[in-house]
Amino acid sequence: MTKRVAIFVSGGGSNMRALVEDMTGDHPARACVVLSNNADAGGIAWARARGIATEVVDHRPFSGDRPAFEAALNSALDRHSPDMICLAGFMRKLTGGFTDHWAGRMINIHPSLLPKYKGLHTHARALEAGDTQHGCTVHEVTAALDDGPILGQASLTISQDDTPDTLAARVLTLEHQLYPAVLRRFAADDCSPVFLQG
Repeated sequence: MTKRVAIFVSGGGSNMRALVEDMTGDHPARACVVLSNNADAGGIAWARARGIATEVVDHRPFSGDRPAFEAALNSALDRHSPDMICLAGFMRKLTGGFTDHWAGRMINIHPSLLPKYKGLHTHARALEAGDTQHGCTVHEVTAALDDGPILGQASLTISQDDTPDTLAARVLTLEHQLYPAVLRRFAADDCSPVFLQG
């Protein structure tokens, strides 16, 4: 049975686009809705232009009341009956109440080789540490930030002239390869990790 996937974005949604464009043919999943906390997100416009259902749940009216915001997220999701969620640049931290409800059915991509560099500014941190390898990780989402079982990693060799911006661009190319590969496997109930070398 084809899995119904909800994809969460906050901005342009380049990883969402990579996922959607891969979900064709014999792929075991299809996007049922693209959801954002930002009505102006480029990813929302892109999805609408392709006939994919969209939802916007603006976090600002909730004034930091995360459980109320997450209840609104779940209400929006209920209209589309997703089997799983892919976080693709969704810039809101989710509480344990939400992640526990979707445990084993929600995945995320993060721009570092976890467990290194959870949180923000991963490319600058890798350069400052003098790392020779960097990359991205897809993992199951838990209440802990950028934690959860690893489902795939893609790595590249840092070059001497890399800056945080050039490294970010190189890693993003890997993200667009890794996330679809992991989703294709995960949606078929295969949690064995995918490893790619850039």
